[in-house]
Amino acid sequence: MKKSALRKYAKLIAKVGGNVQKDQYVELNIGVEQELLANYIVEECYKLGAKQVNVRWDSDLVTKTQYKKQSFKSLSTMLPHRIAMQQFLVDQNPVMIYVESSDPDALKGVNQAKIAKTRQALYPILKPFRDQRENKYQWTIVGAASPAWAKKVFPDLPKGKAVEALWNAILKTSRCDENQDPIKAWEEHNKELAKRTAYLNSLNLESLHYTSKNGTDFKVGLLPNVNWLAGGEETLGSNIYFNPNIPSEECFTSPEKGKAEGIVYSTKPLSYQGELIENFSIRFENGKAVEVHAEKGEELLRHMINMDENSGYLGEVALVPFDSPINNTGILFFNTLYDENAACHLALGRGFTNCVKDYDKYSEEEMHKMGINDSLIHVDFMIGSKDLNIVGHTRDGKDVLIFKDGNWAF
Repeated sequence: MKKSALRKYAKLIAKVGGNVQKDQYVELNIGVEQELLANYIVEECYKLGAKQVNVRWDSDLVTKTQYKKQSFKSLSTMLPHRIAMQQFLVDQNPVMIYVESSDPDALKGVNQAKIAKTRQALYPILKPFRDQRENKYQWTIVGAASPAWAKKVFPDLPKGKAVEALWNAILKTSRCDENQDPIKAWEEHNKELAKRTAYLNSLNLESLHYTSKNGTDFKVGLLPNVNWLAGGEETLGSNIYFNPNIPSEECFTSPEKGKAEGIVYSTKPLSYQGELIENFSIRFENGKAVEVHAEKGEELLRHMINMDENSGYLGEVALVPFDSPINNTGILFFNTLYDENAACHLALGRGFTNCVKDYDKYSEEEMHKMGINDSLIHVDFMIGSKDLNIVGHTRDGKDVLIFKDGNWAF
């Protein structure tokens, strides 16, 4: 990958993704194999006036060893310096930049029950800090090509060629290839997404009904006081505009907890906790996932929906046309950031409180009581297909076609 292309991407991440402001702290989470990109991101953050950029290095190999060799008691213990770090995040609201490059099979062979129990044990400790920070800071998730991930996506290519091909796909879908100005491209893209959400919000939808020839027949209820969102968001209080996901093609909202009936079939594999779940279905009753089946990873899927008392409820419904830039690449990325933006998807677990109208006037607890789900997980899974139809039912009794044959009907 050319250094000039990486520099261009780093600028997009710092300026459009995190939108780093003068005198802000920045926390950069990135894989150990991405040293050059990390350096460029750090440089761009300082150009924008960052006070201090702290780099947290991730390693699939080390993470796997930690889960295998540490006891559950050790894994689930928050040491004082980690507690102090959480308090720092609350006090300073640093920009959080997450660069994903992990192998989709990174934790294959690790005891998934041990991972789940660890997350469950840490959640009550972390949740109070998370709730204090909710909606108040900029964050962005982006991708970077690594050899292990690239070989999963392009198994027939030599390692070097696979990495180059994955980088080209990442830059293209991020609107950061050599043929366009990424800053301007994202300005235009956000405007187009805003038009979509404005129309969806004007409909005052009560529910959505999904049907597809693969067997999906599913209805989900929507809250009367939530908005559809897309693209960039603003921080609460400081009103700083940022883009949480690069790339992003979705229009999304949080549904009403307890209002989901029927069955949905996955259309892409799901990478969860370092393993893949493939060709699966989930059946909902009274809003909750009550039955799951999968050709691969069924036990892991069961762990997921039972992570806590609310992990089997939905936290998000997202609309993405089948004819999207990411899907049109013809690439299966085995990474949720990309695959979720190639197709309509749902998410189990935590909902988005900033979807609530005038959310700044309510506490987190009040919004959860309204019907926004709360959970330690938020896991997107893809259900979009080329023959997916979605009919919206409005609160004044009308049926409106939202998706026809996988794409927008308006």
